[in-house]
Amino acid sequence: MAGALNKALADALEADPDVLVFGEDVGALGGVFRVTDGLAARFGDARVFDTPLAESGIVGTAIGMAMNGLRPVVEMQFDAFAYPAFEQITSHLAKMRNRTRGRVGLPVVIRVPYGGGIGGVEHHCDSSEAYYTHTPGLRVVTPGTPDDAYRLLRDAIDCPDPVIFLEPKRRYWAKGEVTPSGSASPGPGFDRALVRRAGRDVTLIAYGPMVATALETAGAAAEEGWDVEVVDLRSLAPFDDETVCASVRRTGRAVVVHEASGFGGYGAEVVARVTERCFHHLHAPVLRVTGFDTPYPPPKLEEHHLPSVDRILDAIARLQWDDEVVGSARA
Repeated sequence: MAGALNKALADALEADPDVLVFGEDVGALGGVFRVTDGLAARFGDARVFDTPLAESGIVGTAIGMAMNGLRPVVEMQFDAFAYPAFEQITSHLAKMRNRTRGRVGLPVVIRVPYGGGIGGVEHHCDSSEAYYTHTPGLRVVTPGTPDDAYRLLRDAIDCPDPVIFLEPKRRYWAKGEVTPSGSASPGPGFDRALVRRAGRDVTLIAYGPMVATALETAGAAAEEGWDVEVVDLRSLAPFDDETVCASVRRTGRAVVVHEASGFGGYGAEVVARVTERCFHHLHAPVLRVTGFDTPYPPPKLEEHHLPSVDRILDAIARLQWDDEVVGSARA
């Protein structure tokens, strides 16, 4: 995935001279996770460059650049490092188009490595998606596969709106086929969810780092007699009601999975939308499997905090199964 993101940035820089890449250590070092490796040497330090350790200044500078015709792509380095820039993001980046009645757009991409699974210490692992999705005016996307990392980042850079691009850092080393192209590779739209695995009994709704975990769970569930469908949201804001609800109406059951804490988490919005639109198709309440309502724990305890295959299987087992409504896989 890291290589796919690097390729997307390189192709965007090559295709559009207005694209700039900057942030802490993205230049000569190539970023903490080496996502920008080699870009400064290839495109020069006028287009790929390091900044001071000042996230508010990074985003504020990007806003000014975008107001004057450039397309900045900035990196926050770690999820919890982005909070000093929160005021710039929510008060200015998200509101400028509305404030100017559409006259000023801000095509800014903010790349945020997020989530756990790397054994990071405090302030290096967080899941901040709900803060951004709650803010009108921001698009929020997150890839679950290497190919989607390339596709979504190219789309984000081309987008006329500000995009919060959440990169699941535990999946940077995930392998997969990638199809680079002149722009975004063919596939579902920038704001569309995708059914990663078809099934009949229950829909697992996941995104970012939990897509791979959901697919692993679906394989394990088959051994228990459950035929599980996996939907990768891809776009958290806007939300693809059509794809998600079509899946839930087919299966009649749903479980939402994310790393962030459960209380007030993004999954609560997903549950509400699915319940409102699919109520008469549901055989059981929609459940959530999330991180606990605590800060991300120290590295040695992290595995207990993150949703696991066993925890998701336990939730599936609680979906009020009976002989009249099970799918063909359990018949």
